[in-house]
Amino acid sequence: MVGICLGAVAVLALGLVAIVSLNRDDKDHVANAGYQTLPNPTSQAALPPSGSSSPSSSPDPFPTSSSRAPSSSSGPQKILKLGDHPILQDPNAGLQNRVCSLPQWQSSQQAAEAFFTAAGKCLDDAWGPFLEAYRLPFTPPALHFPTGASFETECGTIQVGIATAAYYCENNLYVPFRGLQTDQYGNNPGVYLALFAHEYGHHVQEVAGLMDAAWQKIYETGQNSPAGLEMSRRKELQAQCFSGMFLGAHVDQGGTVSRDMYNKAWNDQETRGDNTSRSQDHGTNAHYASWWRAGASNNRVADCNTFSAPASAVS
Repeated sequence: MVGICLGAVAVLALGLVAIVSLNRDDKDHVANAGYQTLPNPTSQAALPPSGSSSPSSSPDPFPTSSSRAPSSSSGPQKILKLGDHPILQDPNAGLQNRVCSLPQWQSSQQAAEAFFTAAGKCLDDAWGPFLEAYRLPFTPPALHFPTGASFETECGTIQVGIATAAYYCENNLYVPFRGLQTDQYGNNPGVYLALFAHEYGHHVQEVAGLMDAAWQKIYETGQNSPAGLEMSRRKELQAQCFSGMFLGAHVDQGGTVSRDMYNKAWNDQETRGDNTSRSQDHGTNAHYASWWRAGASNNRVADCNTFSAPASAVS
């Protein structure tokens, strides 16, 4: 009798597997990307080295004597590291699954501002607690919506065009509506959301200290040198992965980040990258897509460690 019962259970289990397999939508790219808790603040992998301390203020923005950014405060500070940065060490750390409610997309300046302002709040709620768990100095970026043909930033004058649908510089995130190419992308909020989340990914790098550490290497080797361009690609592809993490953590959570938005963002990534822009500082279209999808599928920040990836993965 026991053997018969066990056999029946096995048949039932196989039947359920078959039913699930038959009903799975192959277009649903996201895995079970859930992450229910924040990084453990007592975990050694989640904390900066206990022996590091803050040096006094220095005119050198890239100190080499400490992995900590200079600060006169004893509070949270950036950690100037790359592949060995604390946030990239825990293989189980990701963004919490959250509800993100956005206004309906409309291709107008006013509606776009409302959409990105709401998206910025969702990104703050996602990344803020994550970074604070590592004792990093999180503050939201300031959002700007330029309307002219160009706009001024601390990084210089930026011309609005195909290459500047959104722009990040020194804790400021700019979204010029005229650069979004709404005539081409139309009513596809997932595409715009992924683009915005990419630029916000640069803010994550800025807060963490990854951005400063990357630029230090770029300046040391030369911005247009092969090594400098490779470091730029690593920086950009990590922002891609962070963007994918955000959408993967918020899709199908009861808000307005729908599966349709997610899938369209997934497919759009193949249209972006150095093959399209004819540059060498962002990564090929294939890598631009693959890093975004790695973040979206697994929602694990360790999968976004582009700085430790082989050169072949960031070409």
